[in-house]
Amino acid sequence: MEAVYQSAESILRYVVEFSTLLLELFGICILVFTAIKSFIYWLKKDESIRLGLAQGIALALEFKLGGEVLRTVVVRDWAELGILGAIITLRAALTFLIHWEIKNEKKALEPKI
Repeated sequence: MEAVYQSAESILRYVVEFSTLLLELFGICILVFTAIKSFIYWLKKDESIRLGLAQGIALALEFKLGGEVLRTVVVRDWAELGILGAIITLRAALTFLIHWEIKNEKKALEPKI
């Protein structure tokens, strides 16, 4: 029975680590794609560049935040959990601020659209 428990725990750890890595990769890809797209819009002098950039950053942060939450499943000690909690808190605060910026930018662009 102990061997079954150990192998199940090992499988769970690999699945969580792979899923976390995948979510982090998605966040990075979205961020890079958004940065390139925003740079192109900047060259074209598009006025909605800030809105698009903020939305891309917010989406990338959501994926990164999902990876951090998933990582809490395999945390072994309190120090590591504290560090993860601080990272999650910071990313959640950044996401909140970016959503606030998106809302304000949409209001600023309304008369122009």
